[in-house]
Amino acid sequence: MKFKKRPVVIEAEQFLPNDESIDKVMSLASQGSRQVSVTRLPDGKCTMHIQTLEGVMEASVGDWIIRGIQGEVYPCKPDIFNGTYERVYE
Repeated sequence: MKFKKRPVVIEAEQFLPNDESIDKVMSLASQGSRQVSVTRLPDGKCTMHIQTLEGVMEASVGDWIIRGIQGEVYPCKPDIFNGTYERVYE
């Protein structure tokens, strides 16, 4: 048997090491009622930890943070995101 994904619209923000991006990601994640924390290291690097349905996942700078159709929040690597999703213009 073969299957194809149903078309769904998700919300996503890319995690970048600047205040505007972090604020957008935190807002998106908080709408999904998940715990999110950002760690800024002295060398300027950032990591994010997101409480997902499967446990805590770490997001790196450049990852996309997705809120799915049931409100679930999780990180996605850029190559997978770009191969799976395309932007919707409203």
